[in-house]
Amino acid sequence: MRNDHVTLRATAVFDLLAPRCPAVPVRVELRYDTRDPYAVVAAFRTGKAGWVEWVFARDLLADGLIAAAGEGDVRIRPSADDPEVVVVELNSPSGHAVFEASAQEFADFLDRTYDVVLPGNEHLWVDLDDALAQMIPNDRG
Repeated sequence: MRNDHVTLRATAVFDLLAPRCPAVPVRVELRYDTRDPYAVVAAFRTGKAGWVEWVFARDLLADGLIAAAGEGDVRIRPSADDPEVVVVELNSPSGHAVFEASAQEFADFLDRTYDVVLPGNEHLWVDLDDALAQMIPNDRG
């Protein structure tokens, strides 16, 4: 486990797509924290209500830049119409959203994460004792 944790942040604008409506720009903050080296966070600005965060695998982002990736709540794929655009689909019990974003911005952010933690070295940053302590209640008293 490493103790020199790093948090990377990047701000982007995704276009929220809806049928028969113009795209709506949405501010998004991408975050990568070495305390959770397998994950990326996308925080979507939702107006006065604040932020909605989605957490997904860094590998999903990498795979989605090349081909359709994801089987669950987050799916990422290159746009069929424009190689410089990536499509992000989010599904939850409260709804479904489709966004378009710059593939280059995603790739640049991903490259920055690789500068900090190389793929395959994520395990060097995980504190298993701390992770287990957070999952297992300590009420033996």
